[in-house]
Amino acid sequence: MTMKIRRNLFSSPLCLALNLALVYVVYEICRFVYLFENWSTFSMDLSWASLGEILRGGWFFDTSAILYTNALYALLMLLPLHYKETDWWQRMARWVFVVCNALCVVANLADAVYFQYTGRRTTVTVFSEFSNEHNLGSIFGVELLRHWYLVLIGVALIYGLWRCYFMPRPGERPQALRRPMQPRRVAAYYGAQTLCLAVFVPLCVCGMRGGATTAVRPITISNANQYADRPQEAALVLNTPFSLIRTIDKPVFVVPGYYTAQELDAIYSPVHQPIDSLKPRRKNVVVFIVESFGREYIGGYNHWLDNGQYKGYTPFVDSLMQHSTTFLYSYCNGRKSIDGMPSILSGIPMFVEPFFLTPASMNDVSGLAGELKKKGYYSAFFHGAENGSMGFQAFARATGFSDYFGRTEYNADKRFGGDKDFDGTWAIWDEPFLQFYATKMSDFKQPFMTAVFTASSHHPYVIPDRYKQRFPEEGIVIHKCIRYTDNALRRFFDTAKKQPWYKNTLFVITSDHTNLSDHAYYQTDLGGFCSPIIFFDPSGDLKPGMRDAIAQQIDIMPTVLGYLGYDQPYVAFGCDLLHTPDKDTWAVNYNNGIYQYIKGDYLLQFDGQQVKALYRFRTDLLLQHNLADREPAVAQSMARELKAIIQSYMTRMTTNKLTVGH
Repeated sequence: MTMKIRRNLFSSPLCLALNLALVYVVYEICRFVYLFENWSTFSMDLSWASLGEILRGGWFFDTSAILYTNALYALLMLLPLHYKETDWWQRMARWVFVVCNALCVVANLADAVYFQYTGRRTTVTVFSEFSNEHNLGSIFGVELLRHWYLVLIGVALIYGLWRCYFMPRPGERPQALRRPMQPRRVAAYYGAQTLCLAVFVPLCVCGMRGGATTAVRPITISNANQYADRPQEAALVLNTPFSLIRTIDKPVFVVPGYYTAQELDAIYSPVHQPIDSLKPRRKNVVVFIVESFGREYIGGYNHWLDNGQYKGYTPFVDSLMQHSTTFLYSYCNGRKSIDGMPSILSGIPMFVEPFFLTPASMNDVSGLAGELKKKGYYSAFFHGAENGSMGFQAFARATGFSDYFGRTEYNADKRFGGDKDFDGTWAIWDEPFLQFYATKMSDFKQPFMTAVFTASSHHPYVIPDRYKQRFPEEGIVIHKCIRYTDNALRRFFDTAKKQPWYKNTLFVITSDHTNLSDHAYYQTDLGGFCSPIIFFDPSGDLKPGMRDAIAQQIDIMPTVLGYLGYDQPYVAFGCDLLHTPDKDTWAVNYNNGIYQYIKGDYLLQFDGQQVKALYRFRTDLLLQHNLADREPAVAQSMARELKAIIQSYMTRMTTNKLTVGH
């Protein structure tokens, strides 16, 4: 039953304060739900002291979000209405309050599930990312069933907002106004309401900004890291409404003034100049971007796991690695599919937001396809989903791919099963689509460059019925999908070996990002970015072996071009792994407002202004010993290099210099 407060001069402001306090309680409950839903990620280093700091910081971000989303409600409650107002106004205010905050509850609870795939709070770019998808209804339906307990929690919280709502008692006018002919009392009522509104407005502005002093700029997502010990914990400090609001029409890329232009180029430049000594090769290039194919699932990378008993879920890829060049420490540059495409195919990492979902996507940008087109290569991109899905077709065209082959083209090829091979949610099953991929390349004139983005090792984690006994449920739900996709890769290579182009081809295998995990090592701030990077040349020109080096997705483009002896300058933020000493290899990624820089024996975490942490990641596997204060020289040296990478990235994004000549 609605809680009623007797009307008096200050009843509406009092009800407003009590109802906003109720919303604070709801947000805090959502934060604990977020914590427990992702307990395996957050529990590793979470102490009572750090939890207390998270909750303290969360108060600032909750305040901002609550005031933004309840601004209209507050206005309805504080407007100095005519004393003869009827109760419909208060009923309308109640509905506004409940509906607005119900949407916030839904956003927070839904994001507790989505965090497993992104490692951060959702921002407004999510609407662009999935704007071309037509299957979201079925995806949401599956998740509602799987997370029925979150649905119940959400219903309970929304019902609580309605039932516990404080409202002035209906049917009574303010005591001071029972005799409306008394002007002084009328003036008292209007004066009280106007005073409360006048006080609330500046307090509201301060709360939205995160502070009242002139030194405080409006708090942003990155400010959450001052209350978190680890970048991933920043997601606990934040709330989803705040993350969405703070990223609406905000400049994504801001150029820091760390260095002058001359200093910057002396420290770091992403412009690769041709090396005269490189041997030119007219080889085909085939790039596999395997959905969610994290290093954790691959036995060849993890012989040390589970006391040496870990076998992984990829027997074929394990066997292929024996004949390939691989890297012990290899990483993705983002946590979403839309991050992987630019990193792998154009050498552009994800900083702040996926660049192809920002205004910077209008920049001139090249990539493997565009550069090799200058050498007469034909190029094609393959993805078994509906054409246009995830914006991949647009990206492929923008970066120079000649053709795109999706679900439409697969269905048109009568050699294959058409839409009966559709998985019912996302795309054509990996096995038939990779067979299509292998045979289709035989139609292309050599040399060619192609890339395929697989789909089956993805939520909702299902495999074809005929494989359910061969690849049963084990471990976590994605494992059977990994086994299925590994087998699809085996069948691809069985077919490819019979094709005329096979021996003259360099194969590259990586993942778009990582996914679900059941090992603590892969749940750390760095472990969540562990992706395979495998180079395989069946001709034997490329020496196989596991190098004790650091590799990242943005190294793929310069490594491939270096291997082919490419003789033109180009822009890519990574390095040529085949012509860079192990000690000089490095990786970078962005994690909840923190830049992570891996080089040598160290992982540096930097928030854009100061060093947050330094770890010896090769031996401190769970990142438990922060050495920033004990080894300041190392931290500052790495920060110097990282700042140059950041400034170069931001400068080129904002000045359209992602290609040579711009």
